[in-house]
Amino acid sequence: MNKVTILTLFPESFEFLKTYGVIGKAIENKKLEINIVNIRDFSNDKHNHVDDTVYGGAAGMLIKAQVIYDALMSVKTHKSKVCYMSAAGKKLDQKLAINFAEIEDLIIICGHYEGIDARITNHYVDYEISIGDYVLTGGEIPAMVLIDSMARFIDGVVGKRESLETDSHYNTLLQGDEYTKPRNFRGYFVPNELVSGDHKKIAKWNRKSAIEKTKRVRPDLYEKFLREESKDGVNKKD
Repeated sequence: MNKVTILTLFPESFEFLKTYGVIGKAIENKKLEINIVNIRDFSNDKHNHVDDTVYGGAAGMLIKAQVIYDALMSVKTHKSKVCYMSAAGKKLDQKLAINFAEIEDLIIICGHYEGIDARITNHYVDYEISIGDYVLTGGEIPAMVLIDSMARFIDGVVGKRESLETDSHYNTLLQGDEYTKPRNFRGYFVPNELVSGDHKKIAKWNRKSAIEKTKRVRPDLYEKFLREESKDGVNKKD
């Protein structure tokens, strides 16, 4: 079972995960355990303050090193890997989500205000992860995104592994167009190949659709796909 421990100033914001879709089922089926730690419980200030002004005169407030350290040490073991959700971190992608799904004991630190003291990130954090090149008011929503993206790849959480392998970004390409009933919707028809019953035709159409969609929606990924195809062709000739 994978265990995720979240250090946050807003523990109530994660309550819905216990009943949310695939994550809720993973928790119910004991494939995933989520524990919440309130950073404020480790304040040594009589007013329960956890932040202070930034040295050098920078704007905003920073969560103090001692508070984060004490919260972290209360749950960290020799098996733990520590992730800090940060706008300055490495951008989360499908490959990273798969890698995180292999971590049995993950601790996620959610920053707030201007973030946390750099002595924590520089000496006690294994990963700094961002969900995009923009700044949010806290790390709670990014932490949820990370958990949602990784939970799908924990063994036994999603029934068929094949369904994950056709997802967008699993193998560079986006997922191609998909359809359900009725076959005719306001004059727009489901492609003949998808109702032919011919698995080879269906597979060929799905790949063509994935390539066309990637080219149309994410030309940057399409160029990457072309480079990979070209490189693969050279390797096969070798």
